[in-house]
Parts: sequence; structure tokens; C-alpha cells
Amino acid sequence: MAHLRAAMGALVLAVLAGGAAWAQPPKEPVPSMLVWTPEQQAKWYKAIETVYPVHTVPRGPKVHPLPSAGRTIAPVVTLNGKAMSLDDYMAAYRVSGVLVLHDGKIVLERYGLGRTAADRWTSMSVAKSVTSLLVGAAIQDGKLSLSDPVERFVPELKGSAYDGVTVRQLLMMSSGARWVETYDDPNSDLAKMARLQATDPDAIPHYLATLPREHPPGSTFHYNTAETHLAGFVLARAVGKPLATYLSEKIWRPYGMERDAIWMIDGRGREAAGCCISMTLRDYARVGQFALDGGVADGKQIVPPDWIAQSTRVQIANGQPAPNGYGYFWWIGPRAFEASGINGQSILVYPKERIVIAINSAWPQADTPELFADLGKFQAAIHDAVMADAK
Repeated sequence: MAHLRAAMGALVLAVLAGGAAWAQPPKEPVPSMLVWTPEQQAKWYKAIETVYPVHTVPRGPKVHPLPSAGRTIAPVVTLNGKAMSLDDYMAAYRVSGVLVLHDGKIVLERYGLGRTAADRWTSMSVAKSVTSLLVGAAIQDGKLSLSDPVERFVPELKGSAYDGVTVRQLLMMSSGARWVETYDDPNSDLAKMARLQATDPDAIPHYLATLPREHPPGSTFHYNTAETHLAGFVLARAVGKPLATYLSEKIWRPYGMERDAIWMIDGRGREAAGCCISMTLRDYARVGQFALDGGVADGKQIVPPDWIAQSTRVQIANGQPAPNGYGYFWWIGPRAFEASGINGQSILVYPKERIVIAINSAWPQADTPELFADLGKFQAAIHDAVMADAK
């Protein structure tokens, strides 16, 4: 799938916001997550709770089964003119796990980088799509609607560029507020807000309130890291509880995730809605299967019956050639929809073919067009191998 990638900032803000407290004191100085070496990535991506403060997302008493299909696919991908086996690709692209479901059954499950089936792995911006599922749950619960203005739940933004911006427009990344998200410019909005976060735990709404409006709300896709966390503010205030608690109640317990998840929090104990949920590879796949199956858990409709269809179709153009686009915190391609994060985290769902592909990685570079293009080719090779096997 083709993407417009600007997800780095979600991680920047999550790290800076949460850096003042620790779940467990680290035994050694910990640099910024953005500059971890490959060895540090392999160590800490699966143990983020030893580095940053988190909330636990408790699982329930049952586990949603992922039975074996009784066969295993062997995808081969050609990159730069060279045919690569699964092992070749995993080694070259530092993949910690690949799990593929077809009709809810496992046709491929492999681990690397010393990871096991019991180990969690941080999600990066895959969390945005989980937040989208929770927005659907809040709508189903009557706590929220797409037409609600942001200031209903975040009154700090009354009179700002966000006055009148709706929940739907937030989910489309189309508030219209001017925002400069560059990582090497000390005068960018991202850098200014990061500095403010060092002294102000409520820096996100306080800084967003100062932004001018650049486009009419809903008219223009513009990736704004802070807005993904703002969506979390709206959601948590709408349901009256932490996002980790709500995720447990709505998906983790009823759907039957196999292990507690953990979610990075800021200095006020608020989950970073756009980043950093850690879960096992099988639970990544279960998130995709939950979406594929229409958001039903334990026989109950958790999200509105049409929510998955709405949120995973193009709601706004995102600069990529049609039919690619952006939904409600999901990236949309010609045949699939994807939850995507930097450093090679992905849940890709082919609804027609009923395929779910979950991949976790520790790329040496967080976000390059070449890495994402190669990931897309690998995903396509997996799809083709599943379909060939099914025939």
C-alpha cells in the first residue's frame, strides 16, 4: 500500500510527554526512543514498560482461538531484482514477528530478534487505528458522535482554530489548523510544543489553542501529531475513564486477547492515543480480525454495524494516487486497509479475501519511502502466497 508518512511526531510527543516518570526505574541511562540503536530496539520494544510509564490493559478470562490452518505458506518477495525467502526478508528488515490469518486461521507465524510468542512489542502509530475502534465503541455507547464539536469535550479550545471542528474531522486529520511538523527545526510547532511539555502537563490543548486556521475544517488532509492525542482527550472525557480501561472493557476482555496490553502515558497519566500500545503478535492479529469481523466481540456489536466500513474507506484524499486515501485513522489502499506505524509496525487487512497480516519490526531508520515500499511488496507477496495456497 502507498502511504503519506508523517508518523514520527506521534512518537516524539509520546516520548517527551511521558519522559518525567518511569514504570520501573531503568538500570542504565535511556536515550530518546527515536535514536535507539538496533540492539536497544530489540531489547526495549518488547519491554517498553521498563523504560516509560504505562497503563495496563487487562485481558479477560478467555482467549479468542487462532487455530492453525494445518498448512504454512512460504512467501517469496523480489526486491531490487533479488528473490528473498521469508527468512531472508526477516533478517534483512529486522522483523520480530510475522503472523498471517486466513479465515481466522494461522497460515504463517514466525518470530525473530529473540522475540517469542509471549513477548509484547510496541505499536508506534498502529495505536491510532485502535483509537478509531474505541471512538466507534463510544458512538455505540451513546457517549460520542462524529458531529460533536471538539470543544464540547475540550473547552480549553473554545475560540481557537479548533472551535467548531468535529470529531469526524479530527479522525480525518483535517482540522484545518496550521501546523508545522518537522523534526530538525527548533521553530516548528512540534519543537515548540515539545519544549512547552517540559513544564506544562497540559501543553497539547494549551499550544493547539494558539494555532491559526489555515484551511476550512474537513477540506484538507494534514498530518498533525498533536491532534491524534487530542482525539484521545475527547474520547477519554466522553467515556469518563482512561483509554486503557475502556480498551479493556470494549475489546481486550470481550474479544479474548491472550495477554494484558500496556499503553504509554503522559505526565498526567493520560494514554498517548496516537502511539505506543504494546501487545503480543497474536493480539495484533486479533485486532485485525476484530476489525475484519465488523467489531463484534462475544456475540455483541461493540461498534456501530457500519463503523468498520465507514472508517476503513476513503474519507479524504491524502496526497497519494486514487484509490488510496485516508479513513478514520486508517490508511486505505485499493484492496486493503492498514494500521501503520514507524519502524515497520503494521496490521494489514484484506476484507474480500479475509486475510490479516500482522508484522512487527525494528528498522534501522524509522520512516523512509524505500522501507515502506519494500514492506508493501512483502505484504503483497504474502497475499499472493495465501491466495495460491487457497487454490
